[in-house]
Amino acid sequence: MALRVTQLQDEGTVAAAASARVVRRAALWGLLVSKLIGGWGVQWDIQWHVIIGRDSFWIPPHVMTYAGVGAAVLLSFGVLAWETLRPGPGDAAGPRVTGLPLGGTLGYHLAASGIAITVLAAPVDDLWHRLFGLDVTLWSPPHLMGLFGSVVNTLACLVIARECYPASSRLRLAAMLVAGAMLYGGLQLAVDPSGRIAYVHGGIRFYTFAILAALLIPTAFVLTARLSGRRWAPLAAVVIVVGLGMIGHQIARVGFDTLQPVSVIEAEILKDPTSPIAVANEMARKDGRVPGRTGGGLYLWGLIPVLVMVVVDARRRPMGATLAWAVTLFLVTGKLMALRPSLAPRVPDIGTTLIALALTILAAIVGGWVARALSDRLEGLEPDAQQA
Repeated sequence: MALRVTQLQDEGTVAAAASARVVRRAALWGLLVSKLIGGWGVQWDIQWHVIIGRDSFWIPPHVMTYAGVGAAVLLSFGVLAWETLRPGPGDAAGPRVTGLPLGGTLGYHLAASGIAITVLAAPVDDLWHRLFGLDVTLWSPPHLMGLFGSVVNTLACLVIARECYPASSRLRLAAMLVAGAMLYGGLQLAVDPSGRIAYVHGGIRFYTFAILAALLIPTAFVLTARLSGRRWAPLAAVVIVVGLGMIGHQIARVGFDTLQPVSVIEAEILKDPTSPIAVANEMARKDGRVPGRTGGGLYLWGLIPVLVMVVVDARRRPMGATLAWAVTLFLVTGKLMALRPSLAPRVPDIGTTLIALALTILAAIVGGWVARALSDRLEGLEPDAQQA
């Protein structure tokens, strides 16, 4: 009788663990979809601000963005609430955070913390616009706050994939590649406004894009390569971002064609011809581009430096791969920027360029060290047990 009770208890434990894995895995894919929707909303929102203006908080791109954010909130906190309330023992999904009101794994606590920061950024952003007016730069405090929260939430998806699936799982690899691509896309978006700095100031700041990219973006590439165990993972991340960005462009195009919003942007530009939105439109006219357009094919040139990183291998040589990638990025983007009509007059002399290259290398050393340290830390959190 005692043996039978023990067997039933063991079966109940196995069933509870299996149920927990199903919930965590479903929530993970839901998080990735929600982030995809939110990312497309942000992509459309940037174009809306530059082409149309900001007539209200409830413009369609905002609704799309915060629909994705809302879903991420429900999924992140929902899993923590379910983990807290569900009966039964824990399992070997990974390190669990204790001492907080909500139970759950580290991955879902990171996801909840990140998306909470993004939600808090929304009212701050609305207040910022009311106090200081329209802007298109992502470098305002509320925009950076929201982007930081999104990056933390995306990083959490990498951790959750390792918690939910065994190392041999193809679904784990797929989830990590998608999460790594979104992490790259978020960090790349944070660097994109550098073009305006190059146009306005020139000099060393002409290379602001390469310097900031060397500091921030290695985190996405090195983490994805080392945590997935795939040498080619950074290349896959860029390809995924290019594809998703092209879909985002089509969503924005169809949205504009369907809604046909009335633009108030010229009136906004007349109020302050030196504002970020005015500069963005001026640069777009000179370059013959769609104002505010980001992502998609614009990231195709990023494949060249990433191929160099793949050759050096960020899994085994994260510092060397980061440095090789950063130097190649500096050369490629410097050449591309020099070919743009808006930026060609701002190309600095050779001495300034060499100083900027040195700063890029220094930023890459810091960025590579941070990426290596973070990946080492996360690799040490691999669950001891391999789930089915």
